[in-house]
Amino acid sequence: MRECVSIHVGQAGVQIGNVCWELYCLEHGIQPDGQIDKTIGGGDDSSNTFSETGAGKHMPRAVFVDLEPMVIDEVCTGTYRQLFHPEQLITGKEDAANNYARGHYTIGKEIIDLVLDRIRKLLIMARSPSWSSPIPQLETPAPQVSTAVVEPYNSILTTHTTLEHSDCAFMVDNEAICDICRRNLNIERPTYTNLNRLVSQIVSSVTASLRFDGALNVGLTEFQTNLVPYPHIHFPLATYASVISAEKAYHEQLSVAEITNASFEPANQMVKCNPRHGKYMACCLSYHGDVVPKDVSAAIATIKTKRSIQFVDWCPTGFKVGINYQSPTVVPGADLAMVQSAC
Repeated sequence: MRECVSIHVGQAGVQIGNVCWELYCLEHGIQPDGQIDKTIGGGDDSSNTFSETGAGKHMPRAVFVDLEPMVIDEVCTGTYRQLFHPEQLITGKEDAANNYARGHYTIGKEIIDLVLDRIRKLLIMARSPSWSSPIPQLETPAPQVSTAVVEPYNSILTTHTTLEHSDCAFMVDNEAICDICRRNLNIERPTYTNLNRLVSQIVSSVTASLRFDGALNVGLTEFQTNLVPYPHIHFPLATYASVISAEKAYHEQLSVAEITNASFEPANQMVKCNPRHGKYMACCLSYHGDVVPKDVSAAIATIKTKRSIQFVDWCPTGFKVGINYQSPTVVPGADLAMVQSAC
């Protein structure tokens, strides 16, 4: 059995991690106090990401780290405050003031030993003897919704560090997510909560193969194998279809062919760029929910006939396909509508 340890670093990482674990709990039927809701969950599929105590409480295999305590204090006082072990929430005494060098070389080093020790304990507690699977990282470059002028510089410097220390990193652009919220969810002025809930759907999709059964599950290792041609070119472009509001969901029902086509639309990308100005080297389609292989094969055959989607000449036009039975879950009262399938 493969197990996953999540490490959430910095204000953005902690806030995204908080909503991710809220979503995981809803998917697995785990209540805010860590107990299984027998009417919803009860299966053992949560053991990949949660560890169970002798009292039957499920705790996330995660570490939250920030240089200043304010954001993690919100987790400690939030709805899911009983879910996390206190030792998993690590804070310093002062922030880096949006200065990358200050956080990376000086203040950050003061708590690095404590963080590594806690991660080491999680690894020892895990039952899996092998930890070869790459864990995708989420970086959030700063666009128009920036709270600091130097955010673009910090994003570039952080991205550079992943070249040596990450196998596969999924980039997320705040500006692209804002546009999706405005266009698909009719949110005039998206907040970071709106953005983070959408990002949590991406994270859930990436890790769904570890947590749920499927006809053709795609693991984290397969993302690296199929989408990373060279070690330093490990930044796949992520898209997410089926982002519709609750109002539209009453009148729309997207087919497998429609969500497949939507996956190649620049409007559904997590990063602001136009891949149609270049060519694809590889493609991985991960379906969730009420999807059958026959419909997927037909949708891909149609995609291959489109001239707008071109692959490089030196690589066969192959699609890595994953099908997971778990339908997308949404947070009650949030902006996203419940849909039967997504890609």
